[in-house]
Amino acid sequence: MDELREKCPWDKKQTLESLRRLTIEETYELADAITKNDLNEIKKELGDILLHIVFYAKIADEKKAFNIDDVINSICEKLIFRHPHIYSDVIVADDEEVKKNWEALKLKEGNKSVLGGVPVSLPSMVKACRIQEKARGVGFDWEERTQVWDKVKEELDELIVETNKPDNFKKTELEFGDLLFSVINAARLYDIDPEMALERTNHKFIHRFNYLEEQTIKKGRSLHDMSLDEMNAIWEESKKFDK
Repeated sequence: MDELREKCPWDKKQTLESLRRLTIEETYELADAITKNDLNEIKKELGDILLHIVFYAKIADEKKAFNIDDVINSICEKLIFRHPHIYSDVIVADDEEVKKNWEALKLKEGNKSVLGGVPVSLPSMVKACRIQEKARGVGFDWEERTQVWDKVKEELDELIVETNKPDNFKKTELEFGDLLFSVINAARLYDIDPEMALERTNHKFIHRFNYLEEQTIKKGRSLHDMSLDEMNAIWEESKKFDK
């Protein structure tokens, strides 16, 4: 990185701000590799992200702010502080207790609110998960996970009521948000990653729709000219080839 910053025109031009978008892109590429369970691709994407970490640290070092050693030392110090059950005499019963202690320690570090550490720019679904996890960390959660289904049904009923009213877009939008939030909450309680679950459904839909297009072309037809019943028949057939 020292050599690249000195000799490469592109690397010399980069700033903390210009790298931000690229880092987000690399993170999504890593997420794709994890979804596919492609370990070789995961290795490559981790390398790309590691490069970005070194890059940021190099730019900061040039600004006399911090260097890569400071980055590594700071995370080590944080991990030691947040794992008193390993590095001190605190005793925990299970991972849930570890999470509760973690959130309490964050407040001691200076966070003014339990939800204060949730990044504003997170995608909405990921943000909802983090909000719910943090609320659970201080005990704000259902006593039994099955109770969440009553909430999901309640939110669905409220949404249906609003959709039947004319000129009611804003309220309908809010009720959609409430329903989605409750479904994400249910996923968390059943140890399902909603982002991963939805992405798997996206892949499944793409696979089935591609089959529909391929079979339509083989028949010398166009989707635009087919009836919904004809398309549904091929769609049902595609389910036999789900991976």
